[in-house]
Amino acid sequence: IVDEEHESSYKQQDPAPRYNGRDAAMVLASMHGAKTLLGSATPTVDTYYKARTGRYGLVTLTERFEGAEPPHVEIVDMSQARRSGAATGAFARTTRRLVAEAIGRGEQAILFLNRRGYAPVARCRMCAYIPKCTHCDVSLTYHRHAGKLVCHYCGATYPLPEICPACKEPSIETVGYGTERIEEELSVAFPGGKIARMDLDTTRNKDGYEQIIESFSRGYTNILVGTQMVTKGLDFDRVSVVGVINADAVINFPDFRSTERAFSMIEQVAGRAGRRNTRGVVSVQTSQPGHPVFPFIAAHDYGAFYEYAIDERRKYAYPPFTRLIYIYIKHPDIDSVVNLSTAYASRLRTLLGNRVFGPEEPAVARIQSLYIRKIMLKIETEASMAKVRALLRGLYEEMHIHNPAMRRAVVYYDVDPM
Repeated sequence: IVDEEHESSYKQQDPAPRYNGRDAAMVLASMHGAKTLLGSATPTVDTYYKARTGRYGLVTLTERFEGAEPPHVEIVDMSQARRSGAATGAFARTTRRLVAEAIGRGEQAILFLNRRGYAPVARCRMCAYIPKCTHCDVSLTYHRHAGKLVCHYCGATYPLPEICPACKEPSIETVGYGTERIEEELSVAFPGGKIARMDLDTTRNKDGYEQIIESFSRGYTNILVGTQMVTKGLDFDRVSVVGVINADAVINFPDFRSTERAFSMIEQVAGRAGRRNTRGVVSVQTSQPGHPVFPFIAAHDYGAFYEYAIDERRKYAYPPFTRLIYIYIKHPDIDSVVNLSTAYASRLRTLLGNRVFGPEEPAVARIQSLYIRKIMLKIETEASMAKVRALLRGLYEEMHIHNPAMRRAVVYYDVDPM
Protein backbone atom coordinates (compact mmCIF):
# COMPACT_ATOMS: atom_id res chain seq x y z
CA ILE A 1 0.00 0.00 0.00
CA VAL A 2 1.40 3.38 -1.04
CA ASP A 3 -0.61 6.09 0.70
CA GLU A 4 -0.53 9.66 -0.71
CA GLU A 5 1.04 8.29 -3.88
CA HIS A 6 1.29 11.81 -5.34
CA GLU A 7 3.96 12.81 -2.82
CA SER A 8 7.18 13.97 -4.48
CA SER A 9 9.07 12.98 -1.31
CA TYR A 10 8.80 9.34 -2.45
CA LYS A 11 11.39 10.25 -5.08
CA GLN A 12 15.02 10.00 -4.01
CA GLN A 13 16.55 13.03 -5.74
CA ASP A 14 20.07 13.18 -4.33
CA PRO A 15 22.36 11.35 -3.81
CA ALA A 16 22.19 8.22 -5.96
CA PRO A 17 20.43 5.86 -6.33
CA ARG A 18 17.68 8.07 -7.76
CA TYR A 19 14.45 6.10 -7.62
CA ASN A 20 10.78 6.52 -6.75
CA GLY A 21 9.64 4.53 -3.71
CA ARG A 22 6.15 4.27 -5.21
CA ASP A 23 7.52 2.60 -8.35
CA ALA A 24 9.82 0.38 -6.29
CA ALA A 25 6.74 -0.82 -4.35
CA MET A 26 5.04 -1.80 -7.62
CA VAL A 27 8.12 -3.69 -8.81
CA LEU A 28 8.36 -5.52 -5.48
CA ALA A 29 4.66 -6.43 -5.63
CA SER A 30 5.00 -7.78 -9.17
CA MET A 31 7.96 -9.93 -8.10
CA HIS A 32 5.69 -11.60 -5.52
CA GLY A 33 2.52 -11.70 -7.63
CA ALA A 34 0.83 -9.18 -5.34
CA LYS A 35 -1.36 -6.15 -5.98
CA THR A 36 -0.26 -2.58 -5.22
CA LEU A 37 -2.79 -0.14 -3.82
CA LEU A 38 -2.05 3.51 -4.61
CA GLY A 39 -4.11 5.91 -2.51
CA SER A 40 -4.57 9.67 -2.93
CA ALA A 41 -7.26 12.35 -3.04
CA THR A 42 -5.09 14.12 -5.64
CA PRO A 43 -3.27 11.42 -7.64
CA THR A 44 -0.52 12.41 -10.03
CA VAL A 45 -1.67 13.06 -13.57
CA ASP A 46 0.53 10.16 -14.76
CA THR A 47 -1.06 7.68 -12.33
CA TYR A 48 -4.63 8.79 -13.04
CA TYR A 49 -4.00 8.57 -16.79
CA LYS A 50 -2.95 4.93 -16.38
CA ALA A 51 -6.07 4.26 -14.32
CA ARG A 52 -8.31 5.93 -16.92
CA THR A 53 -6.70 4.02 -19.81
CA GLY A 54 -7.02 0.60 -18.16
CA ARG A 55 -3.43 -0.05 -17.10
CA TYR A 56 -4.46 0.28 -13.44
CA GLY A 57 -7.76 -0.53 -11.77
CA LEU A 58 -9.70 2.47 -10.45
CA VAL A 59 -11.81 2.76 -7.31
CA THR A 60 -13.22 6.16 -6.30
CA LEU A 61 -14.51 7.41 -2.96
CA THR A 62 -16.94 10.24 -3.68
CA GLU A 63 -17.78 11.23 -0.09
CA ARG A 64 -15.70 12.33 2.88
CA PHE A 65 -15.65 10.27 6.05
CA GLU A 66 -19.05 10.34 7.83
CA GLY A 67 -20.45 12.51 5.04
CA ALA A 68 -18.49 15.64 6.01
CA GLU A 69 -18.89 18.50 3.54
CA PRO A 70 -15.81 19.66 1.61
CA PRO A 71 -14.59 23.05 2.86
CA HIS A 72 -15.66 26.33 1.28
CA VAL A 73 -12.73 27.95 -0.56
CA GLU A 74 -12.31 31.72 -0.76
CA ILE A 75 -9.79 33.01 -3.32
CA VAL A 76 -8.41 36.27 -1.89
CA ASP A 77 -6.91 38.75 -4.37
CA MET A 78 -3.92 40.13 -2.45
CA SER A 79 -3.16 42.83 -5.02
CA GLN A 80 -6.65 44.25 -4.61
CA ALA A 81 -6.52 43.78 -0.83
CA ARG A 82 -3.29 45.78 -0.57
CA ARG A 83 -4.59 48.57 -2.83
CA SER A 84 -7.76 48.91 -0.75
CA GLY A 85 -6.02 48.66 2.62
CA ALA A 86 -7.63 45.27 3.36
CA ALA A 87 -4.28 43.59 4.03
CA THR A 88 -1.78 44.06 6.84
CA GLY A 89 1.60 42.37 6.72
CA ALA A 90 1.24 38.87 5.27
CA PHE A 91 -2.50 38.58 5.98
CA ALA A 92 -5.60 39.76 4.19
CA ARG A 93 -8.42 41.02 6.39
CA THR A 94 -10.48 37.98 5.30
CA THR A 95 -7.88 35.53 6.60
CA ARG A 96 -7.48 37.39 9.91
CA ARG A 97 -11.25 37.45 10.44
CA LEU A 98 -11.65 33.73 9.73
CA VAL A 99 -8.84 32.79 12.13
CA ALA A 100 -10.20 35.11 14.85
CA GLU A 101 -13.71 33.64 14.49
CA ALA A 102 -12.37 30.07 14.68
CA ILE A 103 -10.40 30.80 17.87
CA GLY A 104 -13.42 32.58 19.33
CA ARG A 105 -15.50 29.43 18.82
CA GLY A 106 -12.85 27.30 20.52
CA GLU A 107 -11.74 25.79 17.20
CA GLN A 108 -8.34 25.64 15.50
CA ALA A 109 -6.66 27.06 12.40
CA ILE A 110 -3.80 25.91 10.16
CA LEU A 111 -1.75 28.41 8.14
CA PHE A 112 0.39 27.12 5.28
CA LEU A 113 3.44 28.84 3.79
CA ASN A 114 5.94 26.70 1.91
CA ARG A 115 9.00 28.69 2.95
CA ARG A 116 10.86 28.25 6.21
CA GLY A 117 13.01 30.81 8.02
CA TYR A 118 12.15 34.39 8.91
CA ALA A 119 12.66 36.16 5.57
CA PRO A 120 13.77 34.76 2.19
CA VAL A 121 15.93 37.77 1.30
CA ALA A 122 18.18 40.27 3.07
CA ARG A 123 18.66 43.45 1.06
CA CYS A 124 20.26 46.88 1.29
CA ARG A 125 17.50 49.47 0.96
CA MET A 126 20.02 52.04 -0.33
CA CYS A 127 21.80 50.17 -3.14
CA ALA A 128 19.71 46.93 -3.41
CA TYR A 129 22.71 44.70 -2.61
CA ILE A 130 21.58 41.14 -1.71
CA PRO A 131 23.93 38.80 0.23
CA LYS A 132 24.41 35.50 -1.59
CA CYS A 133 26.05 32.20 -0.72
CA THR A 134 29.71 32.05 -1.77
CA HIS A 135 29.25 28.39 -2.83
CA CYS A 136 25.80 28.53 -4.50
CA ASP A 137 23.99 30.96 -6.79
CA VAL A 138 21.18 31.66 -4.33
CA SER A 139 20.24 34.46 -1.99
CA LEU A 140 20.47 33.67 1.72
CA THR A 141 17.48 33.15 4.00
CA TYR A 142 17.44 34.97 7.32
CA HIS A 143 16.67 32.80 10.36
CA ARG A 144 15.89 35.10 13.27
CA HIS A 145 16.00 32.42 15.95
CA ALA A 146 19.57 31.54 14.97
CA GLY A 147 20.40 35.17 14.10
CA LYS A 148 22.09 34.06 10.88
CA LEU A 149 21.75 34.00 7.11
CA VAL A 150 21.49 30.41 5.88
CA CYS A 151 21.93 28.83 2.45
CA HIS A 152 19.14 26.28 2.01
CA TYR A 153 21.15 24.39 -0.61
CA CYS A 154 24.53 23.72 1.02
CA GLY A 155 23.72 24.68 4.62
CA ALA A 156 26.42 27.36 4.94
CA THR A 157 25.70 30.09 7.51
CA TYR A 158 26.72 33.75 7.51
CA PRO A 159 26.20 36.66 9.95
CA LEU A 160 23.61 39.27 8.98
CA PRO A 161 25.77 42.30 8.08
CA GLU A 162 25.06 45.49 10.01
CA ILE A 163 26.82 47.56 7.33
CA CYS A 164 26.17 46.96 3.63
CA PRO A 165 29.38 45.50 2.09
CA ALA A 166 28.65 47.34 -1.18
CA CYS A 167 27.69 50.90 -0.21
CA LYS A 168 28.92 50.89 3.43
CA GLU A 169 25.56 52.18 4.71
CA PRO A 170 23.79 50.70 7.79
CA SER A 171 20.75 49.86 5.68
CA ILE A 172 20.39 46.07 5.51
CA GLU A 173 16.76 44.96 5.88
CA THR A 174 14.97 41.61 5.61
CA VAL A 175 12.31 41.23 2.93
CA GLY A 176 9.48 38.74 2.51
CA TYR A 177 7.95 36.09 4.71
CA GLY A 178 8.94 32.69 6.03
CA THR A 179 7.15 30.58 8.62
CA GLU A 180 9.20 32.15 11.43
CA ARG A 181 7.98 35.64 10.51
CA ILE A 182 4.38 34.44 10.09
CA GLU A 183 4.57 32.98 13.60
CA GLU A 184 5.75 36.36 14.91
CA GLU A 185 2.93 38.25 13.15
CA LEU A 186 0.37 35.79 14.47
CA SER A 187 1.55 36.32 18.05
CA VAL A 188 0.94 40.07 17.61
CA ALA A 189 -2.38 39.70 15.76
CA PHE A 190 -3.76 37.08 18.18
CA PRO A 191 -2.19 37.74 21.59
CA GLY A 192 -4.43 35.12 23.20
CA GLY A 193 -3.62 32.50 20.57
CA LYS A 194 -1.43 29.51 21.37
CA ILE A 195 0.78 29.17 18.29
CA ALA A 196 2.97 26.30 17.10
CA ARG A 197 5.27 26.21 14.08
CA MET A 198 6.07 23.05 12.12
CA ASP A 199 8.92 23.16 9.64
CA LEU A 200 12.37 21.63 9.22
CA ASP A 201 13.82 23.94 11.89
CA THR A 202 11.33 22.96 14.63
CA THR A 203 11.31 19.22 13.85
CA ARG A 204 15.04 18.54 13.70
CA ASN A 205 15.27 16.74 17.03
CA LYS A 206 14.02 13.19 17.48
CA ASP A 207 10.60 13.92 18.98
CA GLY A 208 9.96 17.43 17.59
CA TYR A 209 7.36 16.41 14.99
CA GLU A 210 5.40 14.15 17.33
CA GLN A 211 5.37 16.74 20.11
CA ILE A 212 3.96 19.47 17.84
CA ILE A 213 1.27 17.12 16.46
CA GLU A 214 0.35 15.85 19.92
CA SER A 215 0.10 19.37 21.36
CA PHE A 216 -2.14 20.54 18.49
CA SER A 217 -4.26 17.38 18.57
CA ARG A 218 -4.96 17.78 22.30
CA GLY A 219 -5.83 21.47 21.89
CA TYR A 220 -2.86 22.86 23.83
CA THR A 221 -2.16 25.00 20.75
CA ASN A 222 -4.88 26.43 18.51
CA ILE A 223 -2.94 27.90 15.56
CA LEU A 224 -0.48 25.77 13.59
CA VAL A 225 1.72 27.46 11.00
CA GLY A 226 3.98 25.37 8.81
CA THR A 227 5.46 24.35 5.48
CA GLN A 228 4.19 21.45 3.37
CA MET A 229 4.55 19.22 6.44
CA VAL A 230 1.09 20.46 7.49
CA THR A 231 -0.48 19.22 4.22
CA LYS A 232 0.40 15.57 4.68
CA GLY A 233 -2.50 13.45 5.87
CA LEU A 234 -3.05 15.04 9.30
CA ASP A 235 -6.47 14.51 10.89
CA PHE A 236 -7.62 17.00 13.52
CA ASP A 237 -11.20 17.19 14.82
CA ARG A 238 -11.29 20.89 15.68
CA VAL A 239 -9.66 22.53 12.64
CA SER A 240 -12.25 24.70 10.90
CA VAL A 241 -10.05 27.25 9.08
CA VAL A 242 -7.06 26.82 6.77
CA GLY A 243 -5.11 29.75 5.32
CA VAL A 244 -2.78 29.48 2.33
CA ILE A 245 -0.54 32.52 2.78
CA ASN A 246 1.16 32.71 -0.61
CA ALA A 247 -0.24 30.41 -3.29
CA ASP A 248 1.85 32.19 -5.96
CA ALA A 249 5.09 30.66 -4.67
CA VAL A 250 3.76 27.19 -5.50
CA ILE A 251 2.13 28.12 -8.82
CA ASN A 252 5.08 30.04 -10.31
CA PHE A 253 7.74 27.36 -9.92
CA PRO A 254 9.45 26.83 -13.32
CA ASP A 255 8.41 23.24 -13.95
CA PHE A 256 5.78 21.55 -16.14
CA ARG A 257 4.29 19.97 -13.00
CA SER A 258 3.87 23.29 -11.14
CA THR A 259 0.10 23.48 -11.73
CA GLU A 260 -0.32 19.86 -10.65
CA ARG A 261 1.73 20.51 -7.50
CA ALA A 262 -0.25 23.67 -6.73
CA PHE A 263 -3.58 21.88 -7.07
CA SER A 264 -2.37 18.93 -5.00
CA MET A 265 -0.71 20.96 -2.24
CA ILE A 266 -3.55 23.46 -1.80
CA GLU A 267 -6.27 20.80 -2.07
CA GLN A 268 -4.45 18.60 0.45
CA VAL A 269 -4.02 21.40 3.01
CA ALA A 270 -7.64 22.47 2.41
CA GLY A 271 -8.65 18.93 3.31
CA ARG A 272 -7.44 19.50 6.88
CA ALA A 273 -10.42 21.82 7.49
CA GLY A 274 -13.86 20.68 8.68
CA ARG A 275 -13.17 16.96 8.86
CA ARG A 276 -15.97 16.25 11.36
CA ASN A 277 -19.20 18.10 12.15
CA THR A 278 -18.70 21.65 10.87
CA ARG A 279 -17.92 22.75 7.33
CA GLY A 280 -14.43 24.23 7.08
CA VAL A 281 -13.33 27.39 5.31
CA VAL A 282 -10.13 27.85 3.31
CA SER A 283 -8.64 31.26 2.51
CA VAL A 284 -6.23 31.12 -0.45
CA GLN A 285 -4.19 34.33 -0.77
CA THR A 286 -2.86 35.03 -4.25
CA SER A 287 -1.90 37.89 -6.55
CA GLN A 288 -3.13 35.84 -9.55
CA PRO A 289 -6.80 35.10 -8.82
CA GLY A 290 -7.40 34.52 -12.54
CA HIS A 291 -5.00 31.56 -12.72
CA PRO A 292 -6.81 28.54 -14.27
CA VAL A 293 -6.03 26.25 -11.30
CA PHE A 294 -8.19 28.17 -8.79
CA PRO A 295 -11.66 27.27 -10.13
CA PHE A 296 -10.72 23.58 -9.85
CA ILE A 297 -9.53 24.08 -6.27
CA ALA A 298 -12.63 26.09 -5.31
CA ALA A 299 -14.88 23.33 -6.71
CA HIS A 300 -12.70 20.48 -5.32
CA ASP A 301 -12.97 19.07 -8.84
CA TYR A 302 -10.02 16.78 -9.48
CA GLY A 303 -11.67 15.30 -12.59
CA ALA A 304 -11.94 18.67 -14.34
CA PHE A 305 -8.40 19.58 -13.27
CA TYR A 306 -7.12 16.29 -14.71
CA GLU A 307 -8.77 17.00 -18.10
CA TYR A 308 -7.12 20.45 -18.16
CA ALA A 309 -3.70 19.07 -17.20
CA ILE A 310 -3.75 16.05 -19.52
CA ASP A 311 -4.62 18.24 -22.53
CA GLU A 312 -1.62 20.44 -21.74
CA ARG A 313 0.68 17.42 -21.35
CA ARG A 314 -0.55 15.94 -24.65
CA LYS A 315 -0.05 19.26 -26.46
CA TYR A 316 3.58 19.66 -25.35
CA ALA A 317 4.54 15.93 -25.24
CA TYR A 318 5.20 15.65 -21.51
CA PRO A 319 4.57 12.61 -19.30
CA PRO A 320 2.53 10.43 -19.41
CA PHE A 321 2.94 10.71 -23.20
CA THR A 322 6.74 10.61 -23.02
CA ARG A 323 9.38 9.66 -20.47
CA LEU A 324 11.81 12.30 -19.32
CA ILE A 325 15.51 11.94 -18.56
CA TYR A 326 17.41 14.89 -17.12
CA ILE A 327 21.18 14.81 -17.63
CA TYR A 328 23.07 17.03 -15.18
CA ILE A 329 26.66 18.09 -15.85
CA LYS A 330 28.58 19.75 -13.00
CA HIS A 331 32.06 21.25 -13.07
CA PRO A 332 34.05 23.68 -10.87
CA ASP A 333 34.90 25.82 -13.93
CA ILE A 334 32.13 27.77 -15.71
CA ASP A 335 33.75 27.66 -19.18
CA SER A 336 34.34 23.92 -18.91
CA VAL A 337 30.74 23.17 -17.97
CA VAL A 338 29.44 25.31 -20.85
CA ASN A 339 31.74 23.61 -23.37
CA LEU A 340 31.07 20.12 -22.00
CA SER A 341 27.30 20.47 -21.93
CA THR A 342 27.25 21.96 -25.45
CA ALA A 343 29.36 19.07 -26.78
CA TYR A 344 27.24 16.53 -24.89
CA ALA A 345 23.99 17.93 -26.29
CA SER A 346 25.40 18.16 -29.80
CA ARG A 347 26.51 14.53 -29.75
CA LEU A 348 23.16 13.47 -28.29
CA ARG A 349 21.33 15.21 -31.13
CA THR A 350 23.24 13.14 -33.69
CA LEU A 351 22.02 10.02 -31.84
CA LEU A 352 18.51 11.03 -30.73
CA GLY A 353 17.54 13.95 -32.97
CA ASN A 354 14.79 16.26 -31.75
CA ARG A 355 14.31 14.30 -28.52
CA VAL A 356 17.13 16.43 -27.02
CA PHE A 357 16.52 19.83 -25.37
CA GLY A 358 19.15 22.13 -23.92
CA PRO A 359 21.65 22.51 -22.43
CA GLU A 360 20.25 25.16 -20.11
CA GLU A 361 20.97 26.69 -16.74
CA PRO A 362 18.74 25.19 -14.05
CA ALA A 363 16.93 27.51 -11.63
CA VAL A 364 19.98 27.32 -9.34
CA ALA A 365 23.02 27.21 -11.63
CA ARG A 366 25.75 26.66 -9.00
CA ILE A 367 25.62 24.52 -5.86
CA GLN A 368 28.54 23.72 -3.54
CA SER A 369 30.95 25.54 -5.88
CA LEU A 370 29.98 23.40 -8.88
CA TYR A 371 28.44 25.04 -11.96
CA ILE A 372 25.51 23.11 -13.42
CA ARG A 373 23.93 22.62 -16.83
CA LYS A 374 20.92 20.44 -17.61
CA ILE A 375 19.98 18.54 -20.76
CA MET A 376 16.48 17.11 -21.12
CA LEU A 377 15.56 14.02 -23.16
CA LYS A 378 11.98 13.23 -24.14
CA ILE A 379 11.77 9.53 -24.94
CA GLU A 380 8.72 7.78 -26.42
CA THR A 381 6.98 5.57 -23.85
CA GLU A 382 7.25 2.53 -26.14
CA ALA A 383 11.03 2.94 -26.61
CA SER A 384 13.44 0.43 -25.04
CA MET A 385 14.95 2.06 -21.95
CA ALA A 386 17.69 -0.61 -21.97
CA LYS A 387 18.81 0.68 -25.39
CA VAL A 388 18.65 4.29 -24.20
CA ARG A 389 20.74 3.38 -21.15
CA ALA A 390 23.34 1.62 -23.31
CA LEU A 391 23.49 4.63 -25.65
CA LEU A 392 24.01 7.06 -22.76
CA ARG A 393 26.69 4.85 -21.22
CA GLY A 394 28.52 4.65 -24.54
CA LEU A 395 28.41 8.42 -24.97
CA TYR A 396 29.71 8.96 -21.43
CA GLU A 397 32.72 6.71 -22.13
CA GLU A 398 33.31 8.39 -25.49
CA MET A 399 33.30 11.86 -23.87
CA HIS A 400 35.82 10.67 -21.26
CA ILE A 401 38.19 9.54 -23.98
CA HIS A 402 38.00 12.67 -26.12
CA ASN A 403 37.45 15.48 -23.61
CA PRO A 404 40.02 16.03 -20.79
CA ALA A 405 37.61 18.32 -18.89
CA MET A 406 35.46 15.25 -18.14
CA ARG A 407 38.00 14.16 -15.50
CA ARG A 408 36.79 16.88 -13.12
CA ALA A 409 33.16 16.76 -14.20
CA VAL A 410 30.23 15.11 -12.45
CA VAL A 411 27.61 13.65 -14.78
CA TYR A 412 24.44 12.03 -13.51
CA TYR A 413 20.99 11.11 -14.80
CA ASP A 414 17.55 11.55 -13.31
CA VAL A 415 15.00 9.26 -14.99
CA ASP A 416 11.31 10.18 -14.52
CA PRO A 417 12.24 13.31 -12.52
CA MET A 418 9.79 14.85 -10.04
